[in-house]
Amino acid sequence: MSNEKEKIHLFDRPENVERLLKGFYAICILLVLADFVVHRHIGFGWEKIPAFYALYGFVACVLLVLIAKKIRNVVMRKEDYYDE
Repeated sequence: MSNEKEKIHLFDRPENVERLLKGFYAICILLVLADFVVHRHIGFGWEKIPAFYALYGFVACVLLVLIAKKIRNVVMRKEDYYDE
């Protein structure tokens, strides 16, 4: 039995997690706003859509997760795979 305090890490406190999320949201908003200001060299017509790259990245990430969930059913082994 020890009376030592358990070490508190940075993300153990909810207020630190909230600050981090607010920072990420602020960065995302600034990047989308910068898309309206920064001149881009457009190669294809669909790149003219405002915040195209943000939307493209979001859709790609969601599709990646959904495809990974389906692939998991194919490659997953039984729980007692090594015990047989």
